[in-house]
Amino acid sequence: MSGAVASTHLGRDVGTLGRMRPRVQEIVIDCAAPADLARFWGAILESQWAVRDDDWANVGADPLLLAFQRVPESRSSRKNRLHLDIAVPDAARAIARAVALGARQLGQRHLSQTGDGFVVMVDPEDNEFCFVVDNDGSWETAARTALAGEPAPSPGRGPLLA
Repeated sequence: MSGAVASTHLGRDVGTLGRMRPRVQEIVIDCAAPADLARFWGAILESQWAVRDDDWANVGADPLLLAFQRVPESRSSRKNRLHLDIAVPDAARAIARAVALGARQLGQRHLSQTGDGFVVMVDPEDNEFCFVVDNDGSWETAARTALAGEPAPSPGRGPLLA
């Protein structure tokens, strides 16, 4: 839909067809202990969290919500098909805080000499997430440039060391 312009109606984006566009309302993470994970993620994101009932808890992770849903089955695979990238200005500080809250670091840190890059972590139920440091803005700029259909300023995944 090149050249089409969306507008805003009552604070919500209106798509090019004149109706509300679909949007991500929340990201739902299946887990065994919703309240425990909401408490953990609320602390990591320095955001409000709440338990809705025994099976659901939420974190206000503006501009969307994180939801934690109790499921009866255990995880059959250790690999997530979904993970969160959490933007932080300082990886070492974020890692120390997350570890104190019950997280663990997986593998090595993928950080450049300037400190930009990512570190893979797991929450108390072994759900993977990454702390992403993008202080120079190159990672987000490359993503937004790609979304705009423009050629990326540089090839590769960012300023990481080999």
